[in-house]
Amino acid sequence: MKLESDQLQMWDGKNSKIPPGVQILLVVFCSAPAVAQTAAPPLSPTNIFAPASTPANSIFELSIFVLAVTAAIFVVVFTLLAYSVVKFRKRKNDDGHEPPQVYGSNQVEVAWTVIPILIVVALFMATARVIADIQKVSPSANAIEVVAIGHQFWWEYRYPGLHVVTANELHVPVSEAQHPTPTFIKLLSADTDHSFWVPRLAGKTDLIPNHPNNMWIDPHEAGVYLGQCAQYCGTQHAKMLLRVYVEPRDEFDRWIQLQRQPASTTDVVSEGQRVFQTTACINCHAVAGTVANGRFGPDLTHLMSRETIAAGAALNTPENLRLWLQKPDAIKPGSLMPAMELTDHELDAVTAYLETLR
Repeated sequence: MKLESDQLQMWDGKNSKIPPGVQILLVVFCSAPAVAQTAAPPLSPTNIFAPASTPANSIFELSIFVLAVTAAIFVVVFTLLAYSVVKFRKRKNDDGHEPPQVYGSNQVEVAWTVIPILIVVALFMATARVIADIQKVSPSANAIEVVAIGHQFWWEYRYPGLHVVTANELHVPVSEAQHPTPTFIKLLSADTDHSFWVPRLAGKTDLIPNHPNNMWIDPHEAGVYLGQCAQYCGTQHAKMLLRVYVEPRDEFDRWIQLQRQPASTTDVVSEGQRVFQTTACINCHAVAGTVANGRFGPDLTHLMSRETIAAGAALNTPENLRLWLQKPDAIKPGSLMPAMELTDHELDAVTAYLETLR
């Protein structure tokens, strides 16, 4: 799966649990697109081999076990194949006669039946144990609860106990060993099947209409963790990206306080607000403290507190914001957001208004 280079998180190689040689190969392979962009900072691969959460670490350990078993099978099979090729190769003094044929061997047949069964059972039991260990965890008293709703093609996040609604960028606190603060996520879908996958934090979990699923994460390191909708959900599935901001508890609490505040505007942008509120924008979007209370699109109350727009498809800059309003397909072909056909003056006014929603 391809992730845009400017969407990959910073990664400290010394924290990875894979050998240095493999680290180098992964960095070269996965961050190659970033080389052409000299302005970009050092980037990291987004993969399961650098877990930063308990569920991801369990999956990582299971993956290493499976890789070790399959590698051992490969070595045995390749060794036997190489031995057969060398031992029974055609020789110069070959008289052309067919070698003696051996028909049937109970010992061999039992071996190649029993051994694969034992291997499959071992892999099944190991996988079942990891799944059970992850799923049996219950929310603690200090856990953060989030409802994640998948839409075509963006993410809605609701914090029921904290009275916060946001979109596309999930904020959670660091879970420290002394003060564990896991985040439990209830997964819902508003339309079709989606899949929530942030490789360094947890495994894939599907969002299925009318069938709530649950998952949890307890990130041990602050940073931005990237993911992707991992279930094809329509034209813009590839640009339905995930960004999880893991912050120290004081920063997370400060973010929550800011998100609880109503939208702040000034008289300078009143024209843009008027245009916004008298067009179809308010049918889809909500802005707290105003008449805009749509539910089909992202909540825009604190739009400018987000680093990206269009579910991570573009950086949240005035230029990109204006282009998104003017022609959504220019950023996200197949997007369900319609072009509003505003004049240049109206576009400038609405863009200025949206820039005040911090």
